[in-house]
Parts: sequence; C-alpha cells; structure tokens
Amino acid sequence: MPELKERFAALGVRVPEVQLPAAGTDWEKWAVVACDQYSSEHHYWESVADHVGTAPSTLNLIFPECYLEEAGKAERVKRIQAAMKDYLSRGVLAAREPGFVLVERVTPFEKHPRTGLVMAVDLEAYRYGAGVTSRIRPTEGTIVERLPPRMEIRRGAPLELPHIMLLIDDPSRSVIEPLRARAASLPELYDFSLMKESGRVRGWQVSDPAALEGVAAALEKLADAGAYQAKYGSPDVLLFAVGDGNHSLATAKAVWEEVKAAGKEDPAIMDHPARYALVELVNIYDDGLPFHPIHRVLFKADEKSLKDALKAAGGAFEPMPWGDAVRMADEPTAEHRFAFVSGAGSGLLRFSRPTAKLAAGTIQEILDAWLKKNPGTVIDYIHGTDSLEALARKPGNLGLYLPPIDKSSFFATVIRDGVMPRKTFSMGEAPEKRFYIEARKIVR
Repeated sequence: MPELKERFAALGVRVPEVQLPAAGTDWEKWAVVACDQYSSEHHYWESVADHVGTAPSTLNLIFPECYLEEAGKAERVKRIQAAMKDYLSRGVLAAREPGFVLVERVTPFEKHPRTGLVMAVDLEAYRYGAGVTSRIRPTEGTIVERLPPRMEIRRGAPLELPHIMLLIDDPSRSVIEPLRARAASLPELYDFSLMKESGRVRGWQVSDPAALEGVAAALEKLADAGAYQAKYGSPDVLLFAVGDGNHSLATAKAVWEEVKAAGKEDPAIMDHPARYALVELVNIYDDGLPFHPIHRVLFKADEKSLKDALKAAGGAFEPMPWGDAVRMADEPTAEHRFAFVSGAGSGLLRFSRPTAKLAAGTIQEILDAWLKKNPGTVIDYIHGTDSLEALARKPGNLGLYLPPIDKSSFFATVIRDGVMPRKTFSMGEAPEKRFYIEARKIVR
C-alpha cells in the first residue's frame, strides 16, 4: 500500500499499529476516563483506584490532573513509565495489525451513539499559537505554561494513550459513517460496558485496503483547496480541528520537536514514531456528539469583590432559583447570560452590550483580570452542571454557568476569528469523555 501511505501522508494522517489488552483482560477495569476530568474531585479517582485494585488498567498509565499540584509528582511519573514498560514486557498489551479503529460510544446522556475513528496524525501538520493556518489546528488558546508537567510524563514514556479528539467538518457524512454502516463485516476488537455507569463502547479493526482507500478519498475531498475556498473564503484548509485534548496534542508536538532536534544527524529521524499522535476523529455533525459549555468555579473567592468587578464591567445580577437561571442562560439571545450560584444563593448575570464574540470571552477577560488582583482565589473549569452546583454551593466558592455554543457554526468561527477563548466548550459531560483503551508505541 505505498501509494495509499503517501496519500494519507499528504493529508497529515498515518495508519497506526495499535496496542490493545491481551485476551483475558478485564476491559471494564482496563478503560478509565480522560485524565483531565474530575480535576477537583479526588474522591472520583480514589474510587476508581479502589475499583481497579491490582487488575491491569490504564489508570496505571496516566496522570489524573487532580494530582498535578500535589507532592510526589516525579515519583508518580516514574511509576507510570515503569508500568508501561511492565505491561509491554509481560504481554499485557499486544500489537494489532496496522489499521484504524472504528469506535461506537453509547453514553447515558445522548439518544444516539457517537462514532469515531482512531488514527495517528502527523505533528508536522499541526501548529499552535496565534494566527496558525496549519491543516491541524487548536480551537482554543494553548497555555504553554501547562505543557511542562505533561512533557515530563511523555518524555521517556514508551507508550501514548489518546484522549485527544479531532473534529472534521463533514456534513455529507462521507468519512466515518460508511465504515459504521459496514461494521458487521469488520473484525470486532472489543465490546464492553464502561465503569461508573458511563455507557458502553465497541471497536472494530479497519485495515483492509478498500476501507482505508475509502477514508483517504473522502478526506481528500474535504481537503480540496478549491472547494474549501468556495465554502469558507480561505485558502488555508482546516482539515482537523482539536475538539478535546488540546494541551495533550500540544505536549506531543513539543516533545516531538525535542526528539527531532536531538536526532537531526539521524537520516531516519523523520520516520520516528514520536512524530505522530494517536487521536480519535469525529464528525462534528455526528448525532451523538453534544457540545456543552465549560463552567467556572472559583474557590476561596470574595463573592462581593467578584460581583463588584462583574458589575463594573457591565454585568447586571438578578436573583432567582438556580434551575430558572440555567434555563434563561440557555435561551438564544444577543445578550451574554450566565447563571451564578454560591452558598448565599443563585441568579442570572446579564451583559446586555457584550463586546466579545462569545460569552466565554466576555466572562474570561473579567475573571482573568480579577484573579490577578486576588491571587488567593483558585479557578477550575467544570464540565457538568451537577458538579458545578455541588462545588459552588460549598462555603467560600462561587460558580458561573456558561451558555451553550452552536456547533454548526464551529468551523466557520475558528476559520474567521481564530482560536476561541480557552475552555469555551466541552464535547459532552464528564462521563461522556473519551476513555483510554488503545495505546501506541512512541519509541523505536
């Protein structure tokens, strides 16, 4: 398949050799949710550890972000890398035939399943930063200060496990959906229920040349410069937009640049496995793909001071029950609306004359300025409405509920305006996030 390999390379894609658990593994204990979930809820990860026990699990191969600020980080990184080597040496993980993995994910929240395609993408086709026009692009600002601890984990790790999800703008459903239609004829890799009542996941091997050729042809049509120019008025094709795992992909890029620089005298360095990153590709028009806002919780916050800052920036507060405030924040309107909640009560926050394009931009600018003046306050970004309310009602905390964004205008917004304000949207509630299942070697 040399010609097919070249066609994928031109698209920034590589057919990976995926590692999956060997026969006899308890899949339900193997798969755990993305490490950036439940970042303020230690009890969640502690209960996962209790549930997994000594069974082989991706829990031992990742660094839950709720522990990033705690002592013993270096020792945890060593344990992760040692567990990866142990799983490889003992045959806990086994390489499968090179191919994509078609994934169907059922969640407790959506009527339709979400369908994705696990593949590797070329980090040479990806850039992050202001004004980038690369084929693979972030959709929100990348905070470079967040990369070093993640880079420590990836450096020296023999494996990567993806929670990165890339989006394609495919209204004709030409790339992934034809594979799902013929899934019954594909070799099944796994089918199991996820822990913590997070739904079910199925996976199929996509390795026969005809199926791969179909994916390549469909992606080539999406990447056609003429059609793209006619649709968006831009010559710079955005083929893959980062939907989840922005900082994980940026970490992979940063480490690849280190590997490339260190091996500049090696003629084969450009074929190093670290050049690629394993991701799941999802069509933005997939019926099972929700777009939810990401909410804000402020810990140890002076509520009066914060509300005064929001009022000074043009905000108006209206006390009301929490449920009513959330419903009003969800209503389509030219205003930027937020529901707020704390131990003292709840209500609606309105900005009737916003200057930012998105509600997340309005609130984040104000919060960033206020947090600089109040270094004792810590902010966290929460994906679920229930988690937001539970955390915000604790003494000293305050939560802000953000309105949803329209996913049908997603690509047009990124192409026209560049990256969105950070933590603008989330593709589902926390239990709907990608669970770690597949792995790939990133060392020779």
